[in-house]
Amino acid sequence: MLLSSFTPHLIEAGCDEVGRGCLAGPVVAAAVILPKDYQHTLLNDSKQLTKEERIALQADILSDALAWAIAEVSNEEIDEINILNASFKAMHLALDKLAIRPEFLLIDGNRFKPYGELGFECVIKGDGKYLSIAAASVLAKNYRDELMAKLALEFPGYGWETNVGYPTAAHRDGIKLLGVSPYHRKSFQLLPSQLELFPI
Repeated sequence: MLLSSFTPHLIEAGCDEVGRGCLAGPVVAAAVILPKDYQHTLLNDSKQLTKEERIALQADILSDALAWAIAEVSNEEIDEINILNASFKAMHLALDKLAIRPEFLLIDGNRFKPYGELGFECVIKGDGKYLSIAAASVLAKNYRDELMAKLALEFPGYGWETNVGYPTAAHRDGIKLLGVSPYHRKSFQLLPSQLELFPI
């Protein structure tokens, strides 16, 4: 069972991002404020859940959360400011959109750029420890997966409907065959090496 909160009385927002390691598409972050003593036996790190479980959990999260928000930073901006800064910016943008102002932040991972004067705690693998971070991970992943499926219709051949932009063999084969799309992150190493491009 994941923990409901980090502090006893402060209004906490859990934050998580998805898509940091992808070769294409935006990085997406979500922020979620849950009731203080919230409990949910099934809510967990989105990577541990099936697509069907995530969709079912999203309905509970949207119904039960005191506030929630999702934001994205484009592949073009990722190339401009780097993926780490883009991840922080996506979290900040999600926090900006919350209908309730949190008093404390729970951040998945080991680094964060401070958001105003709010206190925060970075929690490694926090999406498997705190319900609010897990809820944020579910919302962000569902949003981004749906977005990449739509982009796959616009730019078929990269397998985004299944790999959602991650560097799978099928995705890289698509890059070799079709070249780079407008949604690819040009600052990333899209293909491993010239030796792989031109095998002997």
